[in-house]
Amino acid sequence: MPPTTSPEATRDRILAAARTEFARYGIAGARIDRIAKAAKTSKERVYAYFKSKEALYRHVSAAELSAIVEATRMDPADLPGYAGRLHDYYAAHPERYRLMQWGRLELDPGDTEDPIRATMAGKLERVAKAQVDGLLDPSWDPIDIVVLLNQIAASWAGTIDFLPADPAEREQYLRDRRAAVVTAVGRLFPAAR
Repeated sequence: MPPTTSPEATRDRILAAARTEFARYGIAGARIDRIAKAAKTSKERVYAYFKSKEALYRHVSAAELSAIVEATRMDPADLPGYAGRLHDYYAAHPERYRLMQWGRLELDPGDTEDPIRATMAGKLERVAKAQVDGLLDPSWDPIDIVVLLNQIAASWAGTIDFLPADPAEREQYLRDRRAAVVTAVGRLFPAAR
């Protein structure tokens, strides 16, 4: 059966192919030719939807950030729970973790269109408000809380070489890593009493 040819279906196929391509090769290594071929469309059609490879990456990464936010829901009153959910998300989707890391490595840090900046700004505001409200220790700078929390939660996403091959052992291994993440974040950032 030939692929659906509606503009929305074509765009969806481009985005799915781009997500896979960027996760595997990064921004610099990704090729619009491969994205077009995987999406069963032309290179010209890809550029009709997205003006550049970087614009396509920004769109894909912004959608991924939205999915992460939706799936993990940061609650400043329960940072250990959030860290556990973030760990679970990356354990279930290591390719999406890689996708986001490529942007951090390859995009200009001063890029005002970087979707991570907007997401971070929202988290920083919520953490600062939780500190003012007495829910978190106010002696921490909000950016330190958010960056350390994210790094701890994602620490095992980048170390898949330690994963046991046996599925049952892998499940237990990931549960143990999750417990370590939750404990570490709980010790660093306990709810204010």
